[in-house]
Formats: sequence, C-alpha cells, structure tokens
Amino acid sequence: MSRLTPPPEPFVILAMPRTGTHYLEELLNEHPNVLSNGELLNPYDMNWPDKDRLLRSDCELLELAYLRYPTRSTKAKVTHVGCKINEPQFRDRPGLFGELANWPRLKVILARRRNTLESLRSLVQARQSGQWLKFSSDNDATPPPRVNLSIADCEVYFKAADGFHDRVARSFASTDMVVIEYESLILDPNACLELIWNFLGVPALQLPGRAILQRQESRSLDQTVQNFHELRHHFAGRPYVRFFKVGDL
Repeated sequence: MSRLTPPPEPFVILAMPRTGTHYLEELLNEHPNVLSNGELLNPYDMNWPDKDRLLRSDCELLELAYLRYPTRSTKAKVTHVGCKINEPQFRDRPGLFGELANWPRLKVILARRRNTLESLRSLVQARQSGQWLKFSSDNDATPPPRVNLSIADCEVYFKAADGFHDRVARSFASTDMVVIEYESLILDPNACLELIWNFLGVPALQLPGRAILQRQESRSLDQTVQNFHELRHHFAGRPYVRFFKVGDL
C-alpha cells in the first residue's frame, strides 16, 4: 500500500508472558497518535484481519506490522505504530528476533515483572482456568486457582526470562529501549505513560481514569502456590531465592 506521507514510527512491546502487556497496550491506545495492534504472532488475535499472516516470511510479517498495519477509525492521525511479541512466540520463528533488531528506527518497550515467579504463577493459573483477562465489567469475583509448580518448570522459566532480558539488552541500544515494570504500571500508570510518551516522542496525555482491564490476582505467592515452601527450600542459597521472599516469611 503506497503512502503519501512517511510511515509512522515503529515500536514493539517485548515481554515474558503475564507481565501486564494487555493493560499497557490498552493504555497506549488511549493516545490519539499511538496505535498498538496486539500480538503479531498470535493467530487468534482479533486485531489482525489477515488470519494467514503467519505463513509469511519474517520480513513480510514486520512489513505487515509497520507498513501495512490494520487501521482504526478512532485514530485520525497515527504517528507511532506497534505490536506485541512475547518471548515464547519467538521460539517458533527463531529468525524473527534478528529481523526485528534490524528494523529501522525501532523503539522497544520491554515489559517485565520484578519477580519472575509471579509471571510463571500467573501463566499457570491462566492455563488452568482458561481465564486470561479480567474486565472491569466482570461480575465473577472468584479468585484464580491455586497452583502447584514443579522445580524443573521454575528453573526453565527463570533461565528463559533471564536469557530473554539479556538478549533484548544486547540487541538494542539503550537509547532505543525503555523498561516498564509491571508493579510500577499497576501502582502509577500515569507515571509510566509519561515515561513512554517522552520515549516515543509524542505529546503527553493524561489518562481519563477509566481502566477496562483489571488485575486478576492480588494474593501473595505463598497463598497461591501450593508448594511454595518446598520451592523456597530448593532455591535457598541460589540466585533465584530472591523470587521467594514474601512478606515476613
């Protein structure tokens, strides 16, 4: 598709699963000049009318994301366009990360949780319950299920998160990347967005105060991971023991 004006500035949200990216994207899309189109590599993401897009090459996929992206009638002038990609989605397309790192003028928003165990716990809860999002209109106050996490799964997930964060840090210049912590986003979304608006170079926008997506789990890890104490004992004296510090335990 030809354009009379230069294409919007590209950005991508990179993250491990369950790090607040849906909420972050909802907030970003409040800005009239910013458009984020969901998960590029998720075949079920309704933002993308092209259901066969994953048959395309890595380069063609990025061209779809940044040059031939789906538009929205509510966005009169889009100056920045982006999408989301979670770490596990790169595993089926190992060449995409390199293509992404070479995309001209790309800005990276890295979303992460301070405690990677929280991310894993939330992922397993969502898989077991089938509930991936909670909306403010939901009447069901039932908390997510408690889960049992194996030592092996924890070790694999922790290492995957460390490796992914290190790869992102190595692949993109610090001036082209901003880190948004889940905990800060929940406590003070306006401060996080102010940081992002400045990073992207768009006019500042104060949120109207409405949030459609809600946090699903408010209980602590020791209340939601059934074998929490077993895991904490196993990781005692190891680098990942920091993920098992809860309250005064």
